[in-house]
Amino acid sequence: MLELAVLGSLHETPLHGYELRKRLNTLLGMFRAFSYGSLYPCLRGLLNDGLIVEEEPPAETVLGRRSKIVYKLTAEGKERLQELLTQAGPSAWEDESFGIHFAFFRHTEAEVRLRILEGRRSRLEERLEGVRTALARTRERLDSYTLELQRHGLESVEREVRWLNELIDSERRSTATPRAEEEGAADSDQQQALQEASERAERPESDK
Repeated sequence: MLELAVLGSLHETPLHGYELRKRLNTLLGMFRAFSYGSLYPCLRGLLNDGLIVEEEPPAETVLGRRSKIVYKLTAEGKERLQELLTQAGPSAWEDESFGIHFAFFRHTEAEVRLRILEGRRSRLEERLEGVRTALARTRERLDSYTLELQRHGLESVEREVRWLNELIDSERRSTATPRAEEEGAADSDQQQALQEASERAERPESDK
């Protein structure tokens, strides 16, 4: 997921190391603890694979300070990013990876977005069923604080499922609208063609 987060961040704009660390900390810190120690090995790997390049600012723009190396995405890096963004299998539904994929949904195809959202919802619904079953089985043996903690977790998952339902409905509406417009335009063209054919058939033979 760090590779996706780095490539996705650099796709939006080239960044020097400090800016990239800040952006990744904001992005990844929401979903898991982010270690700066894991960033530079990742960057070295991406450099070795030709997915990013290092660029230094022109000498005349550096005023008595050490120049800051800027990391920039290559054409191969853009292809790799698109490859990662098309992955919609179970790995994209997990707690840590789902948030990263969701953060770059604006660069993701609508069909892939929908598959990821539906997969995440399915995973959470399975989790809900398991928690409800366990809660019903152990309710009488739990103290009040443990019971409240489990209820809190249950409510959190239920809220995310409702949120996912809204997103899925919105995605389906947005993909259905262009299709309906295309079908409507095709129907209109067909009706116009039929009308023209009918008018030609009704003309006197001398006018044809």
